[in-house]
Amino acid sequence: MSATTGVYAAEYLAVPAAQKVLFPGADHFVAMPLMLTDAQRDEIKRLSGVRQRSASQAVWRAEQQGVLLGWFIVDEVVGKHEFITYAAALSPQGAVMGIEVLVYRETYGSQIRGETWRKQFVGKRLQEPLILGKDVENISGATLSCKNVTTGVKRLLALQQVALRP
Repeated sequence: MSATTGVYAAEYLAVPAAQKVLFPGADHFVAMPLMLTDAQRDEIKRLSGVRQRSASQAVWRAEQQGVLLGWFIVDEVVGKHEFITYAAALSPQGAVMGIEVLVYRETYGSQIRGETWRKQFVGKRLQEPLILGKDVENISGATLSCKNVTTGVKRLLALQQVALRP
């Protein structure tokens, strides 16, 4: 006799749909997958306080008539037990333009998909603190999801500075 565990996952947006939501004026997305060096990963950790888990990062350049609108980055962080896949839109100047949750695999805490919670990130820059409970409101029952998405966004802002300067 073997025990089975239930798996919960909800896919809310595919990458192309999230690109259009976060960059509605873009007419072209250029895939620019990054392969970060160890030195770049160390610098990202130094700037953000968060380790860049993987050397590879899914990144697209969002353009309108060949002009850079910003960077669309797909990332994953661990919620309580499972990965949360989200996307961030970053301006060329290094500010968050928006975030969207693409896939949420936890059984609790999906409230991070709420527009009010996600909008707290808009305008945030690497130089600003991004601390859960101070700069970003926590959601009861979703503390680890909130914390890890918050630190993930901070890490992506550092990644942009280190590897995506225009």
